[in-house]
Amino acid sequence: MKLVVVSAGLSVPSSTRLLADRLAAAVERLAPAEVQVVEVRDLAVAIAHHLTSGFPGRDLAAAQDAVTGADALIVVTPVFSASYSGLFKSFFDVLDKDALAGKPVLIAATGGSARHSLVLDHALRPLFSYLRAVIVPTGVYAASEDWGAEGLDGRIERAAGELAALLPEGRPEARPATSGASATSAKARDCFEVVPFAEQLAALSPTGAAGA
Repeated sequence: MKLVVVSAGLSVPSSTRLLADRLAAAVERLAPAEVQVVEVRDLAVAIAHHLTSGFPGRDLAAAQDAVTGADALIVVTPVFSASYSGLFKSFFDVLDKDALAGKPVLIAATGGSARHSLVLDHALRPLFSYLRAVIVPTGVYAASEDWGAEGLDGRIERAAGELAALLPEGRPEARPATSGASATSAKARDCFEVVPFAEQLAALSPTGAAGA
C-alpha cells in the first residue's frame, strides 16, 4: 500500500513538513504503508515550465505519477493570504483532472495564527471536493502556538485513524463497524437505484410529464 505525502512548505526546516511527517507516522502505525514525500518546493521551476509549455519534465512527471498511483494522500500547505499557497495550488493544477477521483485524502495546513484555521473548510476542502477526492472528516491545522500544546496530537491521531479506515490494509480497530444495522445500511446504499431528476418530476406531474 502506498501513501504519498504532498508538502508545500517553503522554508528549511519547515513546520509544514513537520506536520506532514507526524501525520504520516500516525497513519503508518494504523495501516503500514510505503510512504513517499513530494516536496513541492523542489518542483517550483518545473511546475512553472509545465504551466507555460505543457511539458512536466522528469522530476515533476515522477511526482505526478506518484500521486496518481497512491492509495491515499496527505496534503499539507502553509497559509498565505488566508488560503493555500499558490505553489501548492499550482501543483494540483498540473495533475490530470481525474488523478484524485475516489482517492482518500487527509487535508492539513500550518499558519502563524489560529485565526487561519478556517482555511481547511473554506479553501482546501472545496479544492479536493472539486477534484472528486474522498476527504477525511477531520482536517488538521497547526498554528505556531499549537506546537507542544495539548490538542494537536489528538487531532493528528483522529485524522490518521479516519484515513487508515479508508485504506484496504487499515487495522480493524481503525475502521468503522460494518456489522448488523451498519452492514445492512451499507448494502442498501450499494443497491440504491439512481432515478434521473426528469423522471422524478414526471412521476409527480398530474399529466405524467415534467412541467416547465
